[in-house]
Amino acid sequence: MRDRIETWLEAERDQLALWVPVALGFGVAAWFALAPASQWIAFLLIVVAIAFGGASLGLGSRLGRSLGWFGLLAAIGMALIWWRAERVTAPVLARPAVVQFQAEIVQVDMLAARGLVRLLLEPRDAPALPQHVRVNVRQDDAGEGLRAGAVVELRARLMPPPEAAVPGAYDFSRLAWFRGIGATGRALGPVGIVQPGAPPVLADTRQRLSAHIQARLAGGEGAIAAALATGDQGAIPEEDAEAMRRAGLSHLLSISGLHVTALVGATMLLLLRLMALSPWLALRWPLVLIAAGGGALAAIGYTLLTGAEVPTIRSCVAAILVLIGIAIGRDAITLRLVAAGAAFVLLLWPESLVGPSFQLSFAAVTAIMALVEHPRIKALLARRDEGWLRGTGRILLGLLLTGILVELALTPIAIHHFHKAGLYGALANIVAIPLTTFIVMPLEAAALLLDLVGLGAPLWWVAGQALSLLLWIAHGVAAMPGAVAALPVVPDAAFALIVAGGIWIALWRTGARWLGLAPVLIGAIWALSTHAPDILVTGDGRHLAVRTDGGYALLRPRAGDYVRDMLAESAGFEGELADLDAARGARCSRDACTIELIRGTRRWRLLATRSTYFVEPAQLRAACRDADIVVSERWLPDWCAPRWIKADRTLLAKTGGLTIDLTAGRIATVKRAGDDHPWVDPPRPKEALPVFRPSSS
Repeated sequence: MRDRIETWLEAERDQLALWVPVALGFGVAAWFALAPASQWIAFLLIVVAIAFGGASLGLGSRLGRSLGWFGLLAAIGMALIWWRAERVTAPVLARPAVVQFQAEIVQVDMLAARGLVRLLLEPRDAPALPQHVRVNVRQDDAGEGLRAGAVVELRARLMPPPEAAVPGAYDFSRLAWFRGIGATGRALGPVGIVQPGAPPVLADTRQRLSAHIQARLAGGEGAIAAALATGDQGAIPEEDAEAMRRAGLSHLLSISGLHVTALVGATMLLLLRLMALSPWLALRWPLVLIAAGGGALAAIGYTLLTGAEVPTIRSCVAAILVLIGIAIGRDAITLRLVAAGAAFVLLLWPESLVGPSFQLSFAAVTAIMALVEHPRIKALLARRDEGWLRGTGRILLGLLLTGILVELALTPIAIHHFHKAGLYGALANIVAIPLTTFIVMPLEAAALLLDLVGLGAPLWWVAGQALSLLLWIAHGVAAMPGAVAALPVVPDAAFALIVAGGIWIALWRTGARWLGLAPVLIGAIWALSTHAPDILVTGDGRHLAVRTDGGYALLRPRAGDYVRDMLAESAGFEGELADLDAARGARCSRDACTIELIRGTRRWRLLATRSTYFVEPAQLRAACRDADIVVSERWLPDWCAPRWIKADRTLLAKTGGLTIDLTAGRIATVKRAGDDHPWVDPPRPKEALPVFRPSSS
């Protein structure tokens, strides 16, 4: 068996380097997946043992070296993210409060579609506040002069960064930890300017460029044009953004590989054409090398202009690696390029591994590279001497194959993070990607250049028509029957099986690659067979959704859109959530609701409170005794004893949000026992909270 493995690894020797970022990512993912620090130490010991085991097999063998390096890199990945999490340690607000304070603006994000301005602030002379605070301000209260570097005074209601409301929902507390944000909230009234600030040149340029574009194109077209140029998505109307998501086109709005590639390609082509006009330059200077250098400078400038977010940096690094390959006469567009980019990001920002941006972008690029490097596909798509009709058909076939494979690669990730995925994205992208890359972006660039002399209006009109076509495609695809597949929260283990199998298939070249189909199929069947939860309870106990015959019903009829969308997505439900008052078998008053749920042969009785008003003890005792499950945002006395579970303030403080599957008798929680991740129990500011004026609510 060892000889067979050695022979197989020898045949795959060119692919072994691709597993470097996989090993690093394995260590990073294990740190996030495991809870107590003792398990992190155990993992380190195990992977180090694997490394020594590989060394004991002999470093002269492929198997020994592969095991040795994989174990060592996995240990490095675990140690790296552990060190990174400790390095960014910063105090976090202990509890909600209202406070008036002065702060310096670090970053300004315009969310015009929501009528908000989002400020990242660094409080001054306020030891009771965290080092960084994120506050939303109504546009009417923002006024003039809100820019990076300014010192402002405001009154705001602040709260600790919220954890996931229910299992599988978005966990802002983890993201905030790595970004150093210790509190979040909203301003109560106007924001006053204490000291004007001069913003960084690039930040100011980005804001002015975004405003200029939106002044030339109104509505959703102008907002999308601004997003393509500057990465500013705040002005995109929610209905357009939702249509782009449902149609599988939202990747066009995030500055990433597509945009950087288009810019670099256009820059190189323009420089080559201009320099080739001079015979003297063409005969004496390395034009390709100069054009590659110009493309690299354009990529770096574009990355800085759009805010230098991690996805853009990742794309910029990949583009520069490609340009280096072109400059030295090598084929740089390979899976090794993808592996180098992934390793670079994981070494600098290991926490990005668990975010959807990292996973979606690298899954898409890996799938494309694995496809085009396959010998049969390479032969099928190779350029040849043929008529334009057959050549165009070959290009469209390549786009269709690429789109289908990318959708297959991205769907599990989208469902895991967002609990839904567009099913017709492959077809929509066949038109949308060329439309954006070869028509919209060149038109927009040319219009901006002509605006310098006041002649850009005709091109802006044409660009607006192209963007209207893009939005028409998005809305049309989004409205098609079955356009979106929704699933409840997928178990992490099922998602891990799908990812591991997909990586195995993509990175190997021999027949052994198809062994990866087994974990993919097992994970897919597991995910598809996951039961939708019967009851979802948010971590504060205020909101509850119950699965009824017609869908899901909410405890509080006046729950906001955010709560409704979050609960519906976590349940894998596409539709409007009804009110529990109108559900069959429900009886509701101002203070509480009861409902009977039948699952199989068992009848369950749920009692949920929805006010904090006084309830007669005898009445509450009787209601608790008759219930199987009690849910409340308030503390309930010990004599409130339901037959199965009492999810009151005391329990929810330990567990966080809950999802309950009555058929399986299983409860999932947000918090895990013994969880040592630093954002679970973060340090608090040194000053006591009483310096704040608590809210009357």
